[in-house]
Amino acid sequence: MVRLGTGIGWRPEIADAVERMPGVDWVEVVAENLCPGHLPESLVRLRERGVTVVPHGVSLGLGGAERPDEGRLTALAERAEALGAPLVTEHIAFVRAGGPLTASGPLEAGHLLPVPRTRDALDVLCANVRIAQRALPVPLAVENIAALISWPGEEMTEGQFLYELVERTGVRLLIDVANLHTNHVNRGEDPAKALAELPVEAIAYVHVAGGVEKDGVWHDSHAHPVPRPVLDILTDLASRVAPPGVLLERDEDFPGAGELERELTAIGEAVRAGSRTRGAQPVAEGVRGAVVESAPEAPGADDEAGERVRERVALAQTALLSALVAGTPVPEGFDRTRLGIQARALAAKRAGVVAKVAPELPAVLGTAYRPAFLSYAQSRPMRGGYRQDALDFAEWALLSGGLAEGRAKRELREWWLDRSGPAPRRRSRVTRVARMGRVLMRR
Repeated sequence: MVRLGTGIGWRPEIADAVERMPGVDWVEVVAENLCPGHLPESLVRLRERGVTVVPHGVSLGLGGAERPDEGRLTALAERAEALGAPLVTEHIAFVRAGGPLTASGPLEAGHLLPVPRTRDALDVLCANVRIAQRALPVPLAVENIAALISWPGEEMTEGQFLYELVERTGVRLLIDVANLHTNHVNRGEDPAKALAELPVEAIAYVHVAGGVEKDGVWHDSHAHPVPRPVLDILTDLASRVAPPGVLLERDEDFPGAGELERELTAIGEAVRAGSRTRGAQPVAEGVRGAVVESAPEAPGADDEAGERVRERVALAQTALLSALVAGTPVPEGFDRTRLGIQARALAAKRAGVVAKVAPELPAVLGTAYRPAFLSYAQSRPMRGGYRQDALDFAEWALLSGGLAEGRAKRELREWWLDRSGPAPRRRSRVTRVARMGRVLMRR
């Protein structure tokens, strides 16, 4: 087990502060935001100083019904090798649905969604983890996620689900104590019970982050200070096992270096408080000694029965995701209010990410951008990543009739024409107008 120590999530916005921050042993980076051949100079300097860098994937969708995409696995492996990382991490989640297993069009969530804690979902997850383990050059650890919604008919607790996943695959765990707190508030799940059922010896490292409560729902924002309940869960975890690494996550509304350093200090104090009582906490029967370095092949990975399991999981996940991003009916057994909250949260996240990917859109539309995008997102799922989403939104805005003739519409049309073709467009005004006319007629 690699001893990582104290870490912080590296982000471009705080890169300079992280380099100067005392006591940082390692950093974690979002794998999809890196180009292996052109690493940010800050990360290069950190690596030269001996700081470990761990790539953290967010788009593999190991909990999805489909097998992991070979291209995404290759990209994750390349980033691990470029960084000299001792391991890579991903999430126990699904991020897309539809496709061949359901004979329907593909759907993208743009977010990490929970998998049902059922035998079918566990079989698929184990098979997918095995595929990823074979493709990666270093060990894999998987993270428990935060959730607003619960699946009906679940057959296991989170601790039981993770315990069996580790037993069947030998995968390591990335435990996010902030996500345990989120699931406590949103789903009534006891963090202490989850920790008692976990194979804590399998923990590769721990995430700590902040969030905010709104109308009785906890949002795992990564944009607020770490609250006391999350630190208390970290202390509970540290009373059960010495975590090999603990990392502070922050993704938005970055504070000054001083505040980040104070949060790292509080995290260290929480770990030390737990270590003073280590061994006093009860452990669920049968958990000790559960970690295996080499597990037998998970059943149901490639045979005919396994395909039927994948199809069942695919249909359930597609029905849920379609309700969240395409406005289709809510599947039976789900909480309609919570699904509405989740759907609005997904649309708001899309609006925010598209505004970053294509900052010209809010610049052109001003205050009309956000309400227009949320209206667009109600029944138009993302179909090809955020850049394509930006193009689709601009096209929708031009065709919907909501934009009066004027500067904003002209600039939006120019922006769309510049980016929608396979090659840079010619600058002739006649050509531009003719092309736009052909597109509008096709629609």
